Amino acid sequence: MLLQRNKLGSVRPPKRCRSDMDNTSTSDIVIINGNSHPDLANMVAERMGIKNGGCSVFHKSNRETIVEISDSVRGKDIYIIQTGTKDANNNIMELLIMAYACKTSSARSIVGVIPYLPYSKQCKMRKRGCIVSKLLAKMMCTSGLTHIITMDLHQKEIQGFFDIPVDNLRASPFLLQYIQESIPDYRNSVIVARNPGVAKKANSYAERLRLTLAVIHGEQKETDADEVDGRYSPPPTRNSTPQHAPSSSNRQRTTSVSVGVPEHIVKVKPPLTIVGDVSGRIAIMVDDLIDDVQAFVAAAEMLKENGACKIYVLATHGLLSSDAPRQLEESPIDEIVVTNTIPHEIQKLQCHKIKTIDISILIAEAIRRIHNKESMSYLFRNVTLED
Repeated sequence: MLLQRNKLGSVRPPKRCRSDMDNTSTSDIVIINGNSHPDLANMVAERMGIKNGGCSVFHKSNRETIVEISDSVRGKDIYIIQTGTKDANNNIMELLIMAYACKTSSARSIVGVIPYLPYSKQCKMRKRGCIVSKLLAKMMCTSGLTHIITMDLHQKEIQGFFDIPVDNLRASPFLLQYIQESIPDYRNSVIVARNPGVAKKANSYAERLRLTLAVIHGEQKETDADEVDGRYSPPPTRNSTPQHAPSSSNRQRTTSVSVGVPEHIVKVKPPLTIVGDVSGRIAIMVDDLIDDVQAFVAAAEMLKENGACKIYVLATHGLLSSDAPRQLEESPIDEIVVTNTIPHEIQKLQCHKIKTIDISILIAEAIRRIHNKESMSYLFRNVTLED
């Protein structure tokens, strides 16, 4: 290396070119992946211009998971790309074991890149179940992960389950760009929420595209059989006067119920109805996940009956379990657009209506910014990254 002298005679190193700076900034990055989505991991590594780290994950005959990391990870920043698929339990165990293997090998930081977080729908207490997302968050933190990168969580509050930083990326810029560039006459479209729970997301799309909003209200009634396990047993009725009765002046302003604890009024779900005009217009349904497609098919049939000329479904995650591709193929839906956060190549062979949007550039940019300690705010704005 040639050394240069300044005016004072001291030696200074030559200025490094841009390529040298890029190599220096990525020399400490190691990207490894499990078996859930190796294609996405290779695409992210290729966009960053680095080699995918050597990590093999396989299962023994008794289905135990074995992880072998061939390259040294000591003192390096590890990024584990592992998404959720239909085999969610194996995906989780592979991620936990890979993270723990890196932790015990003295890695400097371990970032879990989980585009689709499994069990994200089980983030609320239902009957006598549990909040599985909280349990999963504790397991990930204990395994050694120091940071999480995910995309379009089912509920943003899931970030609070983690004791480590969580960056919840958004795929909406890519989907918005698809609407503007790939849907002819999208100005004649209406954004549709297939149920009131998705109305907030649909309203966000409608405001950005300056389109009108329609909401499908009502669902098919789900009949739950009464269980003789004490769940529906009413409290005993007490006719006796309470021990600490209110005074005469307060008694006039106090309403008492003679039958004890009031019974909850049963929710009666009305038949499916559309709030908004879709006649002669392009209907675009938006959601975060497409898995069980029966609700989407029922909504599409209602939109068709109300005069919608074309029906699109846009979502971030396309899990498409069971016979979802066949149902979509036979449905009045014209096109289903999902990102490649979950592999669905087999489903695309079964249904020609499924289109894929590549979001690997967003993940690569997030990794680059985290590694260089740059702000992530740009990735949460309503802009589309240029390739």
